[in-house]
Amino acid sequence: MLVTTDAELAVEGLVRLLTLREVGTAHIAVRDAPETDTEMGDSEAQVFIGASEKQPHGRVFGGQVLAQGVMAAGLTLDLTPDATPRPIHSLHAYFMRPGDDTQPIRFAVERMMDGKSFSTRRVHAIQHGRPILAMSASFQERAEGMEHQDPMPSAPDPRGLTEMSVALGDLMDRQGIDDERAEHHLARLRKRAIRQYPVGSVDPREPATRSSRYQLWMRAAAALPDDQLLTSAILAYASDFQMLTPSLRNHGVTFFDPRLRVASLDHAMWFHRDASLSDWLLFDLESPSAQSGRALGRGTVWTEDGRLVASLAQEGMTRLKA
Repeated sequence: MLVTTDAELAVEGLVRLLTLREVGTAHIAVRDAPETDTEMGDSEAQVFIGASEKQPHGRVFGGQVLAQGVMAAGLTLDLTPDATPRPIHSLHAYFMRPGDDTQPIRFAVERMMDGKSFSTRRVHAIQHGRPILAMSASFQERAEGMEHQDPMPSAPDPRGLTEMSVALGDLMDRQGIDDERAEHHLARLRKRAIRQYPVGSVDPREPATRSSRYQLWMRAAAALPDDQLLTSAILAYASDFQMLTPSLRNHGVTFFDPRLRVASLDHAMWFHRDASLSDWLLFDLESPSAQSGRALGRGTVWTEDGRLVASLAQEGMTRLKA
């Protein structure tokens, strides 16, 4: 009898979450415009629907909406067997409203441009009749050209590191933290399809860890399907886990702090080379600035053998209530 492990079930759940269903089209029109403005024209959007992943705080995880947006945009490309693949090479997104994790999300995708080698899409994620995320994404056929990359930063072997939920559980035991929100967070970490392995202490209150740079390795709990679009979407999903952490660590603030209010505001991502979270990937993150209740996070993603996979940037709200 074939036995499915908890890790395989977690990965299957993530794949189901990112499997969208096409439900129709939406017409986008310019109304009551002067006759001279009719060249703005009308457009049509393909509409997809996806489920929401339950969260302890009741708000949809931003990485989920990013990943589903990537899937929705990619599903509007020519996917016939003889078509030349066009992998995603960049996305730029704004988070506008918190999502409701009890409701599905609809994704309206506009075909902005299909050129000889590039395709551009605009995606709106909608709940309760209002957008919660707006994203532009660009796809490109593979091409030959000049190539270079920075050298990979040094990092310890991930196999000797402690998984995030274990490290945080140990921290809570040492510090005597007994908090329902933190327990829910730990429970979610243990069930996640993507496992995180932080480099160094997870406690930002330790003076030695107060740095605006942060590294961690990530890897799927079990093997992922060999699908290019899904692989890119899962990398986008994982890219939203820790982007604000370097800023908080720099100020000695933990996510368990009851005063803390955080939210992703925008997210940009560039996909440089193929890689899958079926294998180990290093996330090398930093925060060059925090101001006005906002923090900027930047990062790069690397394979074990030193290939630069992706570059990331995100600004988030980081407020401490009195």
